[in-house]
Amino acid sequence: MTTKKIVLIVGGVVVVLGFLVACFVGVIVGVAVYSVGNSEAAARAKDFLRNNEKLKTDIGEVRDFGSIITGSVNFESDSGQATLHLKVIGERKTVNATVDLILVKGSAWRVSSASYDADTGQTIDLLDPYDTQTHIPQLVA
Repeated sequence: MTTKKIVLIVGGVVVVLGFLVACFVGVIVGVAVYSVGNSEAAARAKDFLRNNEKLKTDIGEVRDFGSIITGSVNFESDSGQATLHLKVIGERKTVNATVDLILVKGSAWRVSSASYDADTGQTIDLLDPYDTQTHIPQLVA
């Protein structure tokens, strides 16, 4: 065998191994992105963003979400937490939102905080923990 043939064979083996490694990594990343995007936490985050009045006021009615949802979902026994980053497509504009959720003792996912990045560069909170939903009527004498 000549040196040229040996170099070609070694180069071919390296290219094939590199391709296999890239496919393996691609499958792992694809499965991770798919599982985060189709989790119960992602469904709850989407529901929250669709129904949030502050977001609707700013971007219009939510039409759709980006195809890739990134973030993390962590479980510890019966509880867990998730931080998800979604692209929200509204009637007037598109924004990037972040939703934090918690899972307490196997119950449903609950939104603990949510925000989106405005065009001005500031972060707009969508969930105000001090905003009460109960309106107390004032007595007028």
